[in-house]
Amino acid sequence: MEIKSAKFIISNTDVKKCPQDNKNEYAFIGRSNVGKSSLINMLTGKKSLAMTSATPGKTMLINHFLINDAWYLVDLPGYGYAQRGKDSRKQLKNIIESYILKRETMVNLFLLIDSRHKPQNIDKEFMQWLGENGVPFSIVFTKLDKMSSSAAKKAIEIYCNELKNDWEELPPVFKTSSVDKRGRSEILDYIEQLNSMVDE
Repeated sequence: MEIKSAKFIISNTDVKKCPQDNKNEYAFIGRSNVGKSSLINMLTGKKSLAMTSATPGKTMLINHFLINDAWYLVDLPGYGYAQRGKDSRKQLKNIIESYILKRETMVNLFLLIDSRHKPQNIDKEFMQWLGENGVPFSIVFTKLDKMSSSAAKKAIEIYCNELKNDWEELPPVFKTSSVDKRGRSEILDYIEQLNSMVDE
């Protein structure tokens, strides 16, 4: 898939205020500081489409970007940022869960995982919640440029093997780097494939 246009449409905290034109949506989510904004900018070829911040956990809104005037890329708030207050964490949880469970036009959720870290309970529990609710999702390993190719391959293999303790079958897995654009064509081709299947 070639990205010809990518433009910001709307930010909000209420799923009811999301665009109502029934275009397919692909949402991106991950723990704070996983490199979500950088990945979105890399995928779209727009350096500042999604705001990157030195302060983890700044995204508090559901952000819609219209791609090729055909589908939406949705930037969801990060989860699991411990320095937020209890009320703020509860608000974020409500925003995230209401979008994921109620947004009928969401075709797939891309869950970002920092490839340098061992499986974290918060990520595994989130995946479990997605599975229990029948939410279609894919795993996107980020920051592969931070490791050698052999170390990255081993880390992902260990991660996936641990997930297999809980999952009979793993969802699609993508390996990415926002620095060298690794994984870009694979994710965009997957979205194009899903679009054609949904629109049939």
